[in-house]
Amino acid sequence: MKRLPPVINIGLLAAALLAGSTVGCTVGPRYKRPAAQIPDAWKGERPWQTAAPKDSIPKGVWWQIFHDAELDRLEQELLQASQSLVAAEDRLSQARSQARIASSAYFPTLIADPSGQRQRLSGNRPLAVSPKPVTQDVFTVPFSVSYELDLFGRVRRTLEAANASLQGSAADLENVRLVLTAELAADYFNLRELDREAGVVRQSVEIQQKGLDLVNRRHDGGVANGLEVAQQAALLDSTATQLQLVLQQRAQYEHAIAVLTGKSASAFSLPEAPLDAAPPAIPLGVPSEILERRPDVATSERRMAFENAQIGLAMAAFYPHITLGGSGGWESRDIATLINAPSVFWSVGGDLLQPIFNGGRDRANLAATRAAYDESVANYRESVLVAFQQVEDGLSGLALLNQAAKTQAAAVADSRRALDIANSRYVGGVTTYLDVITAQSALLNNERQATQLLGQQMVTSVYLVKALGGAWDASEIQREQVRPALVQAVQQ
Repeated sequence: MKRLPPVINIGLLAAALLAGSTVGCTVGPRYKRPAAQIPDAWKGERPWQTAAPKDSIPKGVWWQIFHDAELDRLEQELLQASQSLVAAEDRLSQARSQARIASSAYFPTLIADPSGQRQRLSGNRPLAVSPKPVTQDVFTVPFSVSYELDLFGRVRRTLEAANASLQGSAADLENVRLVLTAELAADYFNLRELDREAGVVRQSVEIQQKGLDLVNRRHDGGVANGLEVAQQAALLDSTATQLQLVLQQRAQYEHAIAVLTGKSASAFSLPEAPLDAAPPAIPLGVPSEILERRPDVATSERRMAFENAQIGLAMAAFYPHITLGGSGGWESRDIATLINAPSVFWSVGGDLLQPIFNGGRDRANLAATRAAYDESVANYRESVLVAFQQVEDGLSGLALLNQAAKTQAAAVADSRRALDIANSRYVGGVTTYLDVITAQSALLNNERQATQLLGQQMVTSVYLVKALGGAWDASEIQREQVRPALVQAVQQ
């Protein structure tokens, strides 16, 4: 009968053992995602919900919903340069390798340890046939193989835990990406709002400078007094100070954007471009979709699956561990006769390890894993509640800011009209210049408030998209799963 090559024999043995390992039972609870408190509908859906919940948020590039080319460019730079993303990707690679390590237990371990030596045996050695020293060669080509039968699911639970950890790392990577891109978008819109606010303050400086020129001319003509000149000069100086403070805030956001995009703050700058946008209509789905769309919730859910598998591992410790083993090879004093039948040696056997008494260690370990699982359930339910809170915060924030922006626009129009009236009355000698100063201050404050409200609307929109998960879906992490493959039987 023709003998199969050793590698084929190993592959057939591995296939048989892999098939046999699936026959045993798997002790421990089967994982099922625990229920969480989910509302039937959003409190503040209208007018922000659209008919097609996810269609308007671009997959993977959610910031494109704002239609800002500069923001798109910065986000791409962040994705390419962020060291936090690099670290998260490395953690994912580590988790993938750990899952592959766990899957290796499905296959037998084969070790070869060939050796050759020349030795001299003492003539006075015990049990020597002749009292003469013996010099001889010894050549050995030994092999040993061992395999643990997974009768109670210890190996399967180990791989299950490793895959849950792997998928949790994949969700964590997506959460890091979502947090960073949202932070960049929020910083960007805050910066653009300050650009617009700086323009408002500069315009007020120009208006107040014209007012000071008018008062000076009237003072020179003996119509205005020195008090009015001093009051207008003080207002102008105060407004100029406000401009510098706005620019100082802008510089801080510019520096933050530089770091997020992987650049030195000293070598990075963004030209001023006043915010000229409106908050986009952000589509919503039903609340239950949050469980699938939030990567941080997915991370918590995968943590529960990991802890559930740990319970199974702790329970498997109460059952026997059965290991099959064997060794064999060739041994000869002459290398010419090394590979022949008389030189063959072998042994086969098995080992059963059954814990009997260990001071309650296994029982305590099982209790600890159950407590860890209960903790992960509590953390998961808390993360779900926080997710719903953040969405509701965004919805109510946008609705209220929308109303505030409308009334503030009316306040700006009223302030402009009041300033025109105050100027006319002052020039006509009906009132003092204090009314003009008051009207100028009110106009500046109202215009700045209107600009700040627009910036808050844009930033709140960013955080609402973030709270919705940025169009991510938990199904994306399912491909991050390691399964045992027969090719591993012949891999190191």
